[in-house]
Amino acid sequence: MPLSDFERYPLTFGPSPVHPLRRLSEHLGGEVEIWAKREDVSSGLAFGGNKVRKLEYLVPDAIAQGADTLVSIGGVQSNHTRQVAATAAHLGMACVLVQEHWVDWPDVVYDRVGNILCSRIMGADVRLSDAGFDIGYRDSWKQAIADVEARGGRPYAIPAGASDHPLGGLGFAGWAMEVAEQESALGTFFDTIVVCTVTGSTHAGMIAGFAAQDRPRTVLGIDGSATLEQTREQLARIARQTADAIGVGRPISDEEIILVDGYHAGIYGVPDASTIEAIRLVGRLEGMLTDPVYEGKSMAGMIDLIRNGTIAPGSKVLYAHLGGQPALSGYAGAF
Repeated sequence: MPLSDFERYPLTFGPSPVHPLRRLSEHLGGEVEIWAKREDVSSGLAFGGNKVRKLEYLVPDAIAQGADTLVSIGGVQSNHTRQVAATAAHLGMACVLVQEHWVDWPDVVYDRVGNILCSRIMGADVRLSDAGFDIGYRDSWKQAIADVEARGGRPYAIPAGASDHPLGGLGFAGWAMEVAEQESALGTFFDTIVVCTVTGSTHAGMIAGFAAQDRPRTVLGIDGSATLEQTREQLARIARQTADAIGVGRPISDEEIILVDGYHAGIYGVPDASTIEAIRLVGRLEGMLTDPVYEGKSMAGMIDLIRNGTIAPGSKVLYAHLGGQPALSGYAGAF
């Protein structure tokens, strides 16, 4: 059925803004036109971000099930769990968050600042776990769900990144439709989309949404997971599931599922020199902040792909800024 038939609970101000990155474009030779679409400023819920757009489709399901507690999982500096905590507070629900040791980062305040600090301020029950990075289902998360049930609560389980969920791809299928409307208003067309990919449903939703438009557009997912094959499998599955859900009416081909390796620094959540340089460059040229886990890596990838000609001269690129800047304070030592 069409996306408009799915119930949506508004958590954003409206369409996320689109604007040109003129100084960055000029710095990279001026032959590729770069714009940004800003999920980081699209909501008033605790600094916003891409997960808010996804949660707009999960919230009606949680309400319909009579849930009183949102239960989710992520790393210590998870943007997603911060946005779940904000959404729960906005709805008047309780929130339980499992924060796993996904990143071995030496800053002594890493588990006390940034995203996790925001979640604590908003009243979430934050549970630290020593478990390492994995995009799959986790025993610690299952235990948190069981604990809510044991106290008589009604949990609503939200997987990492709100991704591996039947409704997880809908938010960014809507994003793709929003892009088409903004292109029409601007009188332009973005032939290349650049997005960071980890748990997959942001990128997957875009693939499904753009497939419904049938225009010659490339969506480049810059892998930030460093678990390439597991991420590719989940990305493809969610993209095809979402395309079926919104009635695209044709199969998603393997050629539409593009996951770019080489910019994840070999491990989730740890920036390398190219990530830090990309963060500094776009900050100094555009006053736009990106983070060391997601946006810094996708920015580094986009910059390199323009410099080496993979993104060809004459392209119009839309960089999907997914948020994540609160994590910067946890990485102060890198700067």
